[in-house]
This record gives sequence, C-alpha cells and structure tokens, in this order.
Amino acid sequence: MNLLITGGAGFIGSNLIQHVIDRPELKKLVNLDCLTYAGHLANLVGIAQHSKYHFEKVDLRDKVGVLRVVEQHGITHVLHLAAESHVDRSITGPGDFISTNIVGTFNLLEACRACWIGKSADHRFHHVSTDEVYGSLGATGYFTETTPYAPNSPYSASKASSDMLVRAYHHTYGLNTVITNCSNNYGPLQFPEKLIPVVIQSCLVRKPIPVYGDGMNVRDWLYVRDHAEALWQVLMRGKTAETYNIGGHNEWANIKIVKLICDLIDEMAPQLGGQTQNLITYVKDRAGHDRRYAIDASKLQQELGWVPAYTFERGIRETVRWYLDNQSWVKTVLNK
Repeated sequence: MNLLITGGAGFIGSNLIQHVIDRPELKKLVNLDCLTYAGHLANLVGIAQHSKYHFEKVDLRDKVGVLRVVEQHGITHVLHLAAESHVDRSITGPGDFISTNIVGTFNLLEACRACWIGKSADHRFHHVSTDEVYGSLGATGYFTETTPYAPNSPYSASKASSDMLVRAYHHTYGLNTVITNCSNNYGPLQFPEKLIPVVIQSCLVRKPIPVYGDGMNVRDWLYVRDHAEALWQVLMRGKTAETYNIGGHNEWANIKIVKLICDLIDEMAPQLGGQTQNLITYVKDRAGHDRRYAIDASKLQQELGWVPAYTFERGIRETVRWYLDNQSWVKTVLNK
C-alpha cells in the first residue's frame, strides 16, 4: 500500500500518521499538507526520518500539484483529512472553506480517477468527514448513517458538499470510496482554537474562560487515537461505497467539560492557586450554534468490531497532562 494522508501535519492527521506508520501493510506513507496555521511539522517529530515517510508541501487547491503527488508516488490508498474545520472561522471567512473543502476534494478525486483507471477495485479513497453535516439534534435520538443532511454553518455545508462529491465519484466513475463521519475529537496536538485546548490554556494563563450561551450545547467526544484506529479499520475492511459513523457514545454538555478541566487543572497545577472555575465567563452564543450532536456508531462496531479504547475520564486527564507538559509546543504553534 502506498498511502496518501492529506492534512497529515494537523491534529488528527499527525496522530493518525503516528498510529499507522509501522503497520506492515504500508510500503510508503505520503503526507500532503500545505501547512496553514493549523498544520505543523513539529507535530511529526520522530516521524520525519522514518523510511516509509514522505512529505509533500502541496495545497489541495493546486490541481497540477495534487495530480503530480498521486502519480509520482504511485498512490494506491487515500485517507483524505485535509480541511478547513473551525466553525467560527467559517462564519467570518467562508471562502477558504469552499475552496479547500469542496474544490480541494474535487481536485483530489480527479487525480485519483486519472491515475486509477482500471485499478479502482484494488485502490481506495477514504473521505474523512464530520457529524456536523447532519445538523442539530433535539434532546433525544442519534445520528445514523441514514440521517438526512441538514448542515447549518458554512463549514458543515462545505463538508456535506465534499461528501456528496465522493459519493458521486463512486456511482459515476466506479471509484472505490468509503466515507466516515466522526464526532468531536480531543487529545494531544490539537490547535488551541477548539474548546478543550482553549479552556486548558485559559486556565493556565488565568484568563476568562469563554463559554457560548448557557453552556448546555452537547457534543459526543472521542479521543483522537480511537478515531485513528477506526479510520484504519474502515480503510482496510470497510465495504465499498458505505458510510460509517464514528463516535464515542460519550455526550457531554460544554459547561460540564469546562468545569471538569478546571478541576483537573486545580489538581495537577495547584501552584496556580485553585478556584479555577471562577474564571468561567458566559459570552454571546455563536451564530447557527447547533444544540446537540450524538453519534450512533453501532454499524461500525457490528461490522468491523471497533470500540473506543479510551474512556473520556482517562482521555481528558491525559490530554490536560499533555498540554501542561508541552507548553513550548503551544507557544510555537500560536506564534506561527
């Protein structure tokens, strides 16, 4: 297998590369990343010299560059993670989300279609997406693979569009595709703009911790290494043209996560003075803020036997500890 991982210098991508680089099925692993603000080669310290690893600094919006990478490296499998993913940024600047998430995915599909003619059955395009394409849930129920799409932000709309492109390339051109839609990830190496690292950093520098609205927006949380293993299982054994939802059956209201992190900081860094929950500050809710997401991952569990290895309590404790021990990494990526 010559595997192309797009966005491999980002949060999920770098954890995925670390998770799979030594798998015996891999002959070559190519990391395609244009190194935006959220992509950092520092995430891959220790991987860069691996005999299987190759890095290509290419923007998915560069159609010629993408085709060259797929052709030159003889790519047989793709794990497509590269995307603009921060909802707040999609509200203030949606253009990058359209060009990267939709046009970029189109360019990659076209490159694979051109290079895989007559080989599609032995090659695979795995598109990594989000549960946000399904919209907002009420107080009960779960997203399944047959839930109608109802995206509510430019980010989720761009991901829904890219999902549909991937589906179309299977049905129209016979490309061997699979799609996964995952719940919120957390863990080491997450850029400090998402909820959990934002809260941790606010605690450490003793600044107000911003909480949207009443703090009762609910998300299903999954440790990033559990996601990485699920992606590998779907890439290797998932059924062609199928969609698999990946989630932790682990729902938390935002405010409860914030308070838990505050308590962990008080325990792990008592020198900061304690009473960290006093930093919590409620701010105006985000435009189009979906109330609840929750994933039914039973299809993935029943067909491929995947279940999360991490409880949230274990994962969040390890995550807080990682950020406490890696403040130099935080300063480096924030300076960039």
